[in-house]
Parts: sequence; C-alpha cells; structure tokens
Amino acid sequence: MIIIKKTAHSVLLAIALTTLSTPIFAGSESINETIGFVEKALAEVNKSDFSAAQLLIKSARLSAAKIEGNAAGLNEANANVIQGQIKAKSGEVKESADLLTKALTLYKAL
Repeated sequence: MIIIKKTAHSVLLAIALTTLSTPIFAGSESINETIGFVEKALAEVNKSDFSAAQLLIKSARLSAAKIEGNAAGLNEANANVIQGQIKAKSGEVKESADLLTKALTLYKAL
C-alpha cells in the first residue's frame, strides 16, 4: 500500500511540474519567434521592401500575442511594432526602422 501511495504521489508531482513548466517554454519560444520576425521585418524595411515587411510585422504581432509576463515592457514593444507597421505603410523607412529596433531591444530584454 505504501509503494502505491508513493508511486501515485510521484506521478502527480511529475504531472504538476510538467504543466507548470510548459507556459515558460512556450513563452520563450514565442519571444524567440517574435524576435526573428522583427529582425527579418527590419531587414526588409531597410531594403524598402514594404510588402514583405508588412507580412513579417503581422507575423510578429501574432507571435507576440502568445507572450506572457512583463506587461509594461511587452506592451511598449508591441506598441512600437504597431507604430513601425504604420510608418512602413506610409513608406517612412527611417522612422519604421527606428521603431522596430526599439521593439527588438525590448523583446530581447524579456
């Protein structure tokens, strides 16, 4: 009976640790994915390829929606991406690149 209880406790502990650690890894994957999209978008903006940049920025925004934690830094980074997207639509290369660079720095700080 004692062996069964210890086994059950071990299994429950393993399940609990697995479920607790999953959001942390999902968040770091989303952060890395978002950083990749923003870096690629920044490169496209600097080449003045705004159609490709728009697609990458949209992907970055979707990926950023999956990130949890550090609300202030995350909100500021997301706002910079949105403003960078608006500037890219207007064809303002420098302003868009500056905003995406700021967002990239903030995402890396997460």
